[in-house]
Amino acid sequence: MTIASSSPPSRLPLSGAEGARTKSRTGREGAGESRGDGRLAAVFIAPALLGYVVFLLWPTLRGIYLSFTRFNLLTPAEWVGLDNYVRMVHDPIFWDSLTITVVYVAINIGVQTVSALAIAVLLQRLTQSAVLRGVVLTPYLMSNVVAGIVWLWILDTQLGIGNEIIAAVGADRIPFLADETWAIPTIALINVWRHVGYTALLLFAGLQAIPNDMYEAAKVDGAGEWRMFWRITMPLLRPVLAVVLIMTVIGSFQVFDTVAVTTGGGPANATNVLQYYIYGAAFARFQFGYASAMSVALLVVLSAITVLQYRLTRAGHTDLG
Repeated sequence: MTIASSSPPSRLPLSGAEGARTKSRTGREGAGESRGDGRLAAVFIAPALLGYVVFLLWPTLRGIYLSFTRFNLLTPAEWVGLDNYVRMVHDPIFWDSLTITVVYVAINIGVQTVSALAIAVLLQRLTQSAVLRGVVLTPYLMSNVVAGIVWLWILDTQLGIGNEIIAAVGADRIPFLADETWAIPTIALINVWRHVGYTALLLFAGLQAIPNDMYEAAKVDGAGEWRMFWRITMPLLRPVLAVVLIMTVIGSFQVFDTVAVTTGGGPANATNVLQYYIYGAAFARFQFGYASAMSVALLVVLSAITVLQYRLTRAGHTDLG
């Protein structure tokens, strides 16, 4: 008796026409799925793209155009070419404001970066408590205006609790925000106090990406904490630190609100930072064309600084293999 084989019959190869139809159908299905994914992606991207165009791209292009005009908001813009830029180059107040801003940025970035790095390393090496991280971040949750007003009260020469403590220990009261020498360093340190926790958490996140095995191997070789910091932590943290520096430098050049609520550009224009000078030209003197020219100049300066920082710090490369 013959037993029939239970294996399924082998599939015959499709003819040329049938294979072409199958491939065509599969291709249409894949193309349909791709178009569906594209439409879905467009739906999710549309709100952010709309916000970018309305609140960033269009104002930037409009500001660049206005920088070549004389515009006071009450009459149509009058094209004047490079007159605003020529005026800016010969404006001593503009250069004074730029110098004051650079001094502010140097103090703010220097103190903030060192302090944030120290806090981040301590959080990573000693404790990783979520509560402690929340406490460190608390000042950042306060707006710049509120922080400025609070420190204005604390540092008031006559009634501020800060000067009351200084007087209680027998020292002379310090006019922190009323003296030309003290004003800019004080504003810089106020903003350091507010932002250092956020910067520290960014660096702490970068430290979390460094493998702990490297520290263990270094300890076996007899390396101390200081040597591990310079030979392991700093080289491997460099890309994150570079990005943080780029962000903080850009933010520092745009300081405005703390100055506006504490000193108003005084005393004697000692805190007349560039953003505050631009604001005064536009909304106090209605010189929108000139204010736009200074804004474009600031945009160019920040773009150049960002590119230079990116290249010097090799932010796009990491030493982690």
